[in-house]
Amino acid sequence: QVQLVESGGGLVQAGGSLRLSCAASGRTFSGYTMGWFRQAPGKEREFVGTIDWSNITYYADFVRGRFAISRDNANNTVYLKMSTLKPEDTAVYYCAARGLGGRSSSAYGYDYWGQGTQVTVSS
Repeated sequence: QVQLVESGGGLVQAGGSLRLSCAASGRTFSGYTMGWFRQAPGKEREFVGTIDWSNITYYADFVRGRFAISRDNANNTVYLKMSTLKPEDTAVYYCAARGLGGRSSSAYGYDYWGQGTQVTVSS
């Protein structure tokens, strides 16, 4: 089992930045591919990006250089740094862990999920 806890969400003005954290506990963190997803009200959960065990990252097209994922294996934490935020980035952001290696942009490809953290971007 892997437990994931997100933090760092909040209210920010358009153009601002936030850094989300996801603290993991349980099984060996370094071997997991970690993903970030988001879900806005009335919409399906949406892939944001992922980072594998070797720090290779992959992002959704809408990110367009605004977001960056990193991980600190020594502290079992993965980060999502978001810049130039837009009102349409408003959503609950979730981190997820994938134990199969490789990468996936589908929520079904992940085994463990955090509870989410709310990000609200005002215009």
